Amino acid sequence: MEEKIRILIAEDHAVVRAGFRALLESQADMVVVGEASNGWEAYEKCKTLVPDVVLMDISMPGMNGIEATERIKEAVPQVKVLVLTIHADELYLRYLLRAGASGYLVKQSPASELCHAIRTVYAGGVYVDPSLAHVLVHSFIRNGGTSREELSTREREVLRLVALGYGNKEIASQLHLSVKTVEAYKARIMEKLGLQSRAELVRYALMKGILEG
Repeated sequence: MEEKIRILIAEDHAVVRAGFRALLESQADMVVVGEASNGWEAYEKCKTLVPDVVLMDISMPGMNGIEATERIKEAVPQVKVLVLTIHADELYLRYLLRAGASGYLVKQSPASELCHAIRTVYAGGVYVDPSLAHVLVHSFIRNGGTSREELSTREREVLRLVALGYGNKEIASQLHLSVKTVEAYKARIMEKLGLQSRAELVRYALMKGILEG
C-alpha cells in the first residue's frame, strides 16, 4: 500500500476547511492530519505533526499565511507549503516564493488542479497557478536571473514613509536628505524589489511589517 500524502489545512473559515478536508480525503493518496484557523496554529501544528504539505491561506487573523510560511520553513524546512488564496497577485506570488512556499494556487481553480498542485509540491516540484506563471519568467528576465538584494536600513526608512503616504519633500525633511536623494532611494527600492507602482510598495511594506516601524 502506497504511503499517503499527509496534509495540514490552514484556513480561518471552518466551512472552507471542511470542504477541503472532504475533497482531499476522497483522494486515495491523501490524508488530512490536522487543521489550523490561523498562522500561529499552523506553525505550532507543523512543528508537532510535521505534515508533508500545508495548504496555506494568506489572509488569516493574528499571524497571516506569509509570516507563517517563513516560520514553518525555518522550523521544519522539509514541510512543503502550498498557498491557496483569492489573491491572483504577482507581488504576493513573488514574496511567498521567496519566503519558501513551493506552490501558489488561486481559489477559483478546479478541485482537480488543487490535487495536482499538492502532488507536484509533495514530489519536490514547484507549482504556480497558470494565470501567474508568466510573472516568474518576466521577473527572471528583468533581474538577469539573479535574486534581489535586501533593503538597507535607510531604504527601509524611505519605504516606510512612502507607504505611509508622505511626499518626497516631507520624507526629505524627516530624514534630513535632499529631495533628489529621496527620489534616488525610491527608484533603487523599486528596482531591487521589482515593483512598479506606489500601490505595490504599500503592499510590500504591509507584508514585511515595515509600517510598524
